[in-house]
Amino acid sequence: MSPRVSFGTLKLVAVLVIVIAIVVAAGITVGQAPALFGVDDPPEASITFPDQTTDGNSVEIESVSLSDGGFIVLRDSTGTALVVSEYLEPGTHETLTIERATDGADLSGQLTAVVHQDTTDDGRYAYDATDGAEDRPYMDAGYPVSDSASVTLADRDPEAATDSFRVDSIDGPTSATTNETVTFEGEIRNPIGEDARQPVELRIDGEVRERQLLELDGNEDRTIGFDIDTDRLEPGDRTIGIYTRDDGALATLAIEYDIEPDLEVLERNDSAVTVNATLPEDGFLTVETDGQDVRGVTEELEAGEHENVTLEFEPDGDDTLFVVMYTGIPDDHDPTADDHGFPNAEPITVDGDPVRASVPEDDPLEVG
Repeated sequence: MSPRVSFGTLKLVAVLVIVIAIVVAAGITVGQAPALFGVDDPPEASITFPDQTTDGNSVEIESVSLSDGGFIVLRDSTGTALVVSEYLEPGTHETLTIERATDGADLSGQLTAVVHQDTTDDGRYAYDATDGAEDRPYMDAGYPVSDSASVTLADRDPEAATDSFRVDSIDGPTSATTNETVTFEGEIRNPIGEDARQPVELRIDGEVRERQLLELDGNEDRTIGFDIDTDRLEPGDRTIGIYTRDDGALATLAIEYDIEPDLEVLERNDSAVTVNATLPEDGFLTVETDGQDVRGVTEELEAGEHENVTLEFEPDGDDTLFVVMYTGIPDDHDPTADDHGFPNAEPITVDGDPVRASVPEDDPLEVG
């Protein structure tokens, strides 16, 4: 039996907590933040954003601390900014309510609250409008200061009359790989005795991916389908929803790579390491420190198995080195960025952890 979401009579359930990897700090250079604020210590922040049930019009931040003031930005599971708080003065703020943007979507699903600075000192948020040049996030250990929450919609008045189509069920696979097309079907019913035409939406992690206009006779029910290309989905548990105007149903689709990523270090010397690599997507490999200081990069590699790939790197100090797997293009690398510095690439992850292999201090062949 599939879980249901009814805005008129039933409670919205089965929302998953997804920790979203938001890489929004590529434009920050090392040591730049303290200079911006004229202090020796970098700006600091913390935030607590608990799971909650709301009416969709607002969410509550339990607490946020900002050493230099700034903003809270709510982002959905795709990283899209949904709403920005008013300017917050330096210090700690508790039980802070953030309202939905005018004409914006309900604040529900998997949301992440990111704490941003006010680098322009004008009290107005400018990060997205300046492509990340201003009002960058507060950072902690190289990552934006943020917290994620699962926000569900509360029951609406069960006695409220509605002529919205009902979603009586949702049906589809429970798992898929990243290289196929799957279909989810919803049984849609017209609850009134008159003919009607209404939209039906497919949402993935709260984002509308497809909309169909459905016409039903009075009291008619019909099954409609939505095709999903999984190559556009990140691995992990995805929340699939079929929605009408005031009703909906949810299912969970577990996405896995169709090729399991793998790295094996074969040999190394003072300036190169040779590996076998299996990439689930087109990408590349790097040699880098635990702090994402990139020492070497391969050319682009197609998805699949690659044997005896040699990465040359710049030896510098006694830092432990790792071979790290990326998806994307290894162009325009910025070595001064606080993150990995590749604007068109991201580390490939499994269960939230990057796919990487440590480079031994000694040649494995010689040790063996």
